[in-house]
Amino acid sequence: MANTAVIGVTFVDVKGFPKTKYDPVGRNLGMVKIVHGGVSRNVVENFANVGMPVSFVSMLDDSAIGRDVARKLENVGADLSYTVTTDHDGIGMWLVILDENGDLAGSISCMPDVSVLEKLIDEQGERIIANCENVVLEIDLNEHIAERVLELAEKYNKKTYAIVGNLSVILPHLEYLQRTDCFICNEVECGKVFGADVESFSPQEMLEFLVPAADKLSIPSIVVTMGAQGSVYYDAVGGEKGICPAVPVRLVDSCGAGDAFFSGTVMALTKGMKLSEAVKYGARLASMTISSDEAACPICPDFFNEQLKLF
Repeated sequence: MANTAVIGVTFVDVKGFPKTKYDPVGRNLGMVKIVHGGVSRNVVENFANVGMPVSFVSMLDDSAIGRDVARKLENVGADLSYTVTTDHDGIGMWLVILDENGDLAGSISCMPDVSVLEKLIDEQGERIIANCENVVLEIDLNEHIAERVLELAEKYNKKTYAIVGNLSVILPHLEYLQRTDCFICNEVECGKVFGADVESFSPQEMLEFLVPAADKLSIPSIVVTMGAQGSVYYDAVGGEKGICPAVPVRLVDSCGAGDAFFSGTVMALTKGMKLSEAVKYGARLASMTISSDEAACPICPDFFNEQLKLF
Protein backbone atom coordinates (compact mmCIF):
# COMPACT_ATOMS: atom_id res chain seq x y z
CA MET A 1 0.00 0.00 0.00
CA ALA A 2 1.23 3.47 -0.86
CA ASN A 3 2.90 5.62 1.77
CA THR A 4 1.95 9.28 1.45
CA ALA A 5 4.05 12.14 2.78
CA VAL A 6 1.91 15.13 3.78
CA ILE A 7 3.91 18.36 3.89
CA GLY A 8 2.22 21.17 5.77
CA VAL A 9 1.43 22.74 9.13
CA THR A 10 -0.89 22.39 12.11
CA PHE A 11 -3.44 24.90 13.35
CA VAL A 12 -5.46 25.09 16.53
CA ASP A 13 -9.07 25.91 15.68
CA VAL A 14 -10.98 28.08 18.14
CA LYS A 15 -14.64 27.59 17.17
CA GLY A 16 -17.68 29.54 18.31
CA PHE A 17 -21.16 28.00 18.03
CA PRO A 18 -24.19 30.28 18.70
CA LYS A 19 -27.19 28.86 20.55
CA THR A 20 -29.66 30.77 18.39
CA LYS A 21 -29.59 32.72 15.12
CA TYR A 22 -26.14 34.28 14.69
CA ASP A 23 -26.02 38.08 14.87
CA PRO A 24 -22.78 39.33 13.24
CA VAL A 25 -22.93 42.74 14.99
CA GLY A 26 -24.42 41.73 18.34
CA ARG A 27 -23.65 39.44 21.26
CA ASN A 28 -24.15 35.74 20.77
CA LEU A 29 -24.47 33.24 23.58
CA GLY A 30 -23.24 29.80 22.72
CA MET A 31 -20.30 27.43 23.01
CA VAL A 32 -16.59 27.88 22.31
CA LYS A 33 -14.51 24.81 21.51
CA ILE A 34 -10.80 24.34 20.80
CA VAL A 35 -9.89 21.53 18.39
CA HIS A 36 -6.85 20.39 16.42
CA GLY A 37 -6.98 21.65 12.84
CA GLY A 38 -5.02 22.86 9.83
CA VAL A 39 -5.58 21.47 6.35
CA SER A 40 -2.48 19.27 6.35
CA ARG A 41 -2.98 17.97 9.88
CA ASN A 42 -6.60 17.19 9.00
CA VAL A 43 -5.48 15.28 5.92
CA VAL A 44 -2.99 13.26 7.98
CA GLU A 45 -5.66 12.31 10.52
CA ASN A 46 -8.12 11.42 7.77
CA PHE A 47 -5.58 9.11 6.12
CA ALA A 48 -4.71 7.45 9.42
CA ASN A 49 -8.35 7.06 10.48
CA VAL A 50 -9.12 4.91 7.45
CA GLY A 51 -5.91 2.91 7.76
CA MET A 52 -3.83 4.51 4.99
CA PRO A 53 -0.07 4.76 5.75
CA VAL A 54 0.84 8.43 6.09
CA SER A 55 3.78 10.52 7.27
CA PHE A 56 3.44 14.10 8.53
CA VAL A 57 6.31 16.33 7.41
CA SER A 58 5.73 19.29 9.66
CA MET A 59 6.54 21.05 12.91
CA LEU A 60 4.88 21.40 16.31
CA ASP A 61 5.38 23.60 19.36
CA ASP A 62 7.08 22.17 22.44
CA SER A 63 3.92 22.88 24.41
CA ALA A 64 0.96 21.06 25.91
CA ILE A 65 -1.05 21.63 22.71
CA GLY A 66 1.82 20.49 20.51
CA ARG A 67 2.28 17.32 22.54
CA ASP A 68 -1.47 16.69 22.45
CA VAL A 69 -1.55 17.03 18.66
CA ALA A 70 1.37 14.60 18.33
CA ARG A 71 -0.19 12.10 20.74
CA LYS A 72 -3.52 12.07 18.91
CA LEU A 73 -1.92 11.56 15.49
CA GLU A 74 0.38 8.81 16.75
CA ASN A 75 -2.55 7.08 18.46
CA VAL A 76 -4.33 6.70 15.11
CA GLY A 77 -1.18 5.44 13.38
CA ALA A 78 0.36 8.48 11.69
CA ASP A 79 4.15 8.51 11.29
CA LEU A 80 5.70 11.62 12.88
CA SER A 81 9.33 10.74 12.18
CA TYR A 82 9.67 13.92 10.13
CA THR A 83 7.71 16.21 12.45
CA VAL A 84 10.13 18.53 14.26
CA THR A 85 9.57 20.42 17.50
CA THR A 86 10.10 24.17 17.84
CA ASP A 87 10.33 26.44 20.88
CA HIS A 88 7.47 28.66 19.65
CA ASP A 89 5.39 29.64 16.60
CA GLY A 90 5.25 26.05 15.35
CA ILE A 91 1.44 25.96 15.36
CA GLY A 92 -0.95 28.41 13.73
CA MET A 93 -4.33 29.52 15.05
CA TRP A 94 -7.68 29.80 13.30
CA LEU A 95 -10.50 31.73 14.94
CA VAL A 96 -13.82 30.74 13.39
CA ILE A 97 -17.48 31.52 13.97
CA LEU A 98 -20.15 29.07 12.81
CA ASP A 99 -23.71 30.21 12.25
CA GLU A 100 -26.81 28.50 13.65
CA ASN A 101 -26.73 26.01 10.75
CA GLY A 102 -23.12 24.98 11.29
CA ASP A 103 -21.84 26.94 8.27
CA LEU A 104 -18.87 29.28 8.34
CA ALA A 105 -19.85 32.85 9.26
CA GLY A 106 -16.37 34.39 9.62
CA SER A 107 -12.77 33.61 10.46
CA ILE A 108 -9.27 34.96 11.09
CA SER A 109 -6.11 32.89 10.77
CA CYS A 110 -2.55 33.34 12.01
CA MET A 111 0.13 31.37 10.16
CA PRO A 112 2.96 29.70 12.08
CA ASP A 113 6.60 30.47 11.29
CA VAL A 114 7.50 27.95 8.57
CA SER A 115 11.26 28.64 8.63
CA VAL A 116 11.86 25.44 10.63
CA LEU A 117 9.89 23.42 8.08
CA GLU A 118 11.82 25.10 5.26
CA LYS A 119 15.08 24.01 6.89
CA LEU A 120 13.76 20.46 7.27
CA ILE A 121 12.90 20.29 3.56
CA ASP A 122 16.32 21.67 2.60
CA GLU A 123 18.18 19.20 4.79
CA GLN A 124 16.04 16.05 4.57
CA GLY A 125 13.64 16.66 1.69
CA GLU A 126 15.56 14.44 -0.72
CA ARG A 127 15.34 11.44 1.61
CA ILE A 128 11.69 12.14 2.51
CA ILE A 129 10.51 12.36 -1.10
CA ALA A 130 12.66 9.46 -2.29
CA ASN A 131 11.23 7.14 0.37
CA CYS A 132 7.53 7.93 -0.03
CA GLU A 133 5.25 6.92 -2.88
CA ASN A 134 2.99 9.98 -3.05
CA VAL A 135 3.23 13.59 -1.91
CA VAL A 136 0.50 15.86 -0.55
CA LEU A 137 1.74 19.44 -0.54
CA GLU A 138 0.12 22.35 1.24
CA ILE A 139 1.19 24.57 -1.59
CA ASP A 140 0.84 27.96 0.13
CA LEU A 141 3.49 27.50 2.85
CA ASN A 142 6.05 29.59 1.00
CA GLU A 143 7.55 29.77 -2.46
CA HIS A 144 10.82 28.06 -1.51
CA ILE A 145 9.12 25.02 0.02
CA ALA A 146 6.70 24.67 -2.89
CA GLU A 147 9.45 24.90 -5.50
CA ARG A 148 11.76 22.48 -3.68
CA VAL A 149 9.09 19.85 -3.06
CA LEU A 150 7.85 19.98 -6.67
CA GLU A 151 11.43 19.73 -7.91
CA LEU A 152 12.12 16.66 -5.76
CA ALA A 153 8.82 15.01 -6.68
CA GLU A 154 9.71 15.41 -10.36
CA LYS A 155 13.23 14.09 -9.77
CA TYR A 156 11.95 10.92 -8.07
CA ASN A 157 8.80 10.57 -10.22
CA LYS A 158 6.36 10.87 -7.32
CA LYS A 159 2.72 11.84 -7.75
CA THR A 160 1.95 15.19 -6.14
CA TYR A 161 -1.46 16.35 -4.93
CA ALA A 162 -1.82 20.03 -4.07
CA ILE A 163 -4.06 21.44 -1.37
CA VAL A 164 -4.34 25.21 -0.97
CA GLY A 165 -4.16 27.28 2.19
CA ASN A 166 -4.43 31.04 1.87
CA LEU A 167 -3.56 31.25 -1.87
CA SER A 168 -0.58 33.52 -1.12
CA VAL A 169 1.86 31.35 -3.07
CA ILE A 170 -0.24 29.72 -5.75
CA LEU A 171 -1.83 32.87 -7.19
CA PRO A 172 1.52 34.39 -8.22
CA HIS A 173 2.72 30.97 -9.42
CA LEU A 174 -0.12 29.30 -11.28
CA GLU A 175 2.51 27.39 -13.27
CA TYR A 176 2.97 25.20 -10.18
CA LEU A 177 -0.42 23.63 -10.92
CA GLN A 178 0.96 22.21 -14.16
CA ARG A 179 3.40 20.21 -12.04
CA THR A 180 0.77 18.52 -9.87
CA ASP A 181 -1.10 15.29 -10.58
CA CYS A 182 -4.38 16.64 -9.20
CA PHE A 183 -5.41 20.03 -7.86
CA ILE A 184 -8.47 20.15 -5.59
CA CYS A 185 -10.10 23.41 -4.48
CA ASN A 186 -13.50 24.90 -3.66
CA GLU A 187 -15.51 27.26 -5.86
CA VAL A 188 -14.22 30.40 -4.10
CA GLU A 189 -10.61 29.32 -4.61
CA CYS A 190 -11.42 28.30 -8.18
CA GLY A 191 -12.71 31.78 -8.93
CA LYS A 192 -9.52 33.37 -7.59
CA VAL A 193 -7.25 30.97 -9.48
CA PHE A 194 -8.99 31.57 -12.79
CA GLY A 195 -9.90 35.20 -12.19
CA ALA A 196 -13.62 34.67 -12.71
CA ASP A 197 -16.86 35.02 -10.75
CA VAL A 198 -18.02 31.40 -10.47
CA GLU A 199 -19.71 31.29 -7.06
CA SER A 200 -23.22 31.47 -8.54
CA PHE A 201 -22.55 28.70 -11.08
CA SER A 202 -24.55 25.49 -11.12
CA PRO A 203 -22.45 22.30 -11.33
CA GLN A 204 -23.15 22.07 -15.08
CA GLU A 205 -22.09 25.67 -15.60
CA MET A 206 -18.97 25.06 -13.54
CA LEU A 207 -18.08 22.03 -15.65
CA GLU A 208 -18.54 23.97 -18.88
CA PHE A 209 -16.30 26.71 -17.49
CA LEU A 210 -13.69 24.43 -15.92
CA VAL A 211 -12.63 22.39 -18.94
CA PRO A 212 -11.34 25.25 -21.13
CA ALA A 213 -10.06 27.17 -18.09
CA ALA A 214 -7.96 24.20 -16.90
CA ASP A 215 -6.74 23.50 -20.44
CA LYS A 216 -5.62 27.12 -20.79
CA LEU A 217 -3.40 26.78 -17.70
CA SER A 218 -2.34 23.21 -18.68
CA ILE A 219 -3.60 21.75 -15.40
CA PRO A 220 -3.52 17.94 -15.78
CA SER A 221 -6.36 17.17 -13.37
CA ILE A 222 -8.65 19.34 -11.24
CA VAL A 223 -11.62 19.00 -8.91
CA VAL A 224 -13.80 21.86 -7.68
CA THR A 225 -15.99 21.25 -4.64
CA MET A 226 -19.31 23.10 -4.45
CA GLY A 227 -20.68 22.28 -1.02
CA ALA A 228 -24.15 20.77 -1.07
CA GLN A 229 -24.12 20.86 -4.88
CA GLY A 230 -21.38 18.25 -4.97
CA SER A 231 -18.21 18.55 -7.01
CA VAL A 232 -17.06 18.94 -10.59
CA TYR A 233 -14.02 17.15 -11.98
CA TYR A 234 -11.89 17.21 -15.10
CA ASP A 235 -8.97 14.93 -15.92
CA ALA A 236 -7.28 16.11 -19.10
CA VAL A 237 -4.85 13.19 -19.07
CA GLY A 238 -7.44 10.46 -18.52
CA GLY A 239 -10.11 12.14 -20.64
CA GLU A 240 -12.72 12.24 -17.87
CA LYS A 241 -15.05 15.00 -16.80
CA GLY A 242 -18.29 15.10 -14.84
CA ILE A 243 -20.28 15.97 -11.75
CA CYS A 244 -20.28 14.05 -8.48
CA PRO A 245 -23.25 14.63 -6.14
CA ALA A 246 -22.78 15.30 -2.44
CA VAL A 247 -23.90 12.67 0.08
CA PRO A 248 -26.81 14.18 2.04
CA VAL A 249 -26.35 14.11 5.83
CA ARG A 250 -27.32 16.20 8.84
CA LEU A 251 -24.88 19.10 9.07
CA VAL A 252 -23.20 19.53 12.46
CA ASP A 253 -20.04 21.46 11.56
CA SER A 254 -18.84 22.23 8.03
CA CYS A 255 -15.22 22.85 9.09
CA GLY A 256 -12.90 20.22 7.63
CA ALA A 257 -15.30 19.16 4.88
CA GLY A 258 -12.98 20.28 2.10
CA ASP A 259 -9.98 18.60 3.71
CA ALA A 260 -11.97 15.38 4.07
CA PHE A 261 -13.07 15.52 0.43
CA PHE A 262 -9.46 16.06 -0.60
CA SER A 263 -8.32 13.17 1.60
CA GLY A 264 -10.87 10.67 0.33
CA THR A 265 -10.24 11.59 -3.29
CA VAL A 266 -6.47 11.45 -3.01
CA MET A 267 -6.52 8.18 -1.06
CA ALA A 268 -8.57 6.62 -3.85
CA LEU A 269 -6.23 8.01 -6.51
CA THR A 270 -3.22 6.52 -4.72
CA LYS A 271 -5.02 3.18 -4.90
CA GLY A 272 -5.05 3.53 -8.70
CA MET A 273 -8.69 4.54 -9.16
CA LYS A 274 -9.87 6.85 -11.91
CA LEU A 275 -10.81 10.39 -10.93
CA SER A 276 -14.50 9.70 -11.63
CA GLU A 277 -14.45 6.99 -8.95
CA ALA A 278 -12.09 8.77 -6.57
CA VAL A 279 -14.36 11.80 -6.12
CA LYS A 280 -17.09 9.50 -4.80
CA TYR A 281 -14.82 8.53 -1.93
CA GLY A 282 -14.11 12.19 -1.36
CA ALA A 283 -17.82 12.98 -1.17
CA ARG A 284 -18.44 10.18 1.33
CA LEU A 285 -15.56 11.17 3.61
CA ALA A 286 -16.72 14.79 3.55
CA SER A 287 -20.22 13.71 4.58
CA MET A 288 -18.85 11.70 7.50
CA THR A 289 -16.87 14.72 8.66
CA ILE A 290 -19.60 17.36 8.52
CA SER A 291 -21.96 15.10 10.44
CA SER A 292 -19.51 15.18 13.39
CA ASP A 293 -18.07 18.08 15.38
CA GLU A 294 -14.45 17.12 14.61
CA ALA A 295 -12.20 18.60 11.90
CA ALA A 296 -11.35 15.12 10.59
CA CYS A 297 -13.43 12.07 9.77
CA PRO A 298 -14.27 9.41 12.37
CA ILE A 299 -12.14 6.26 12.57
CA CYS A 300 -13.32 4.00 9.75
CA PRO A 301 -10.93 1.17 8.82
CA ASP A 302 -13.49 -0.39 6.44
CA PHE A 303 -14.02 2.84 4.51
CA PHE A 304 -12.90 1.52 1.13
CA ASN A 305 -14.97 -1.65 1.49
CA GLU A 306 -18.27 0.06 2.31
CA GLN A 307 -18.38 3.54 0.78
CA LEU A 308 -19.60 2.94 -2.77
CA LYS A 309 -22.81 1.28 -1.61
CA LEU A 310 -24.15 4.84 -1.23
CA PHE A 311 -23.74 5.67 -4.95
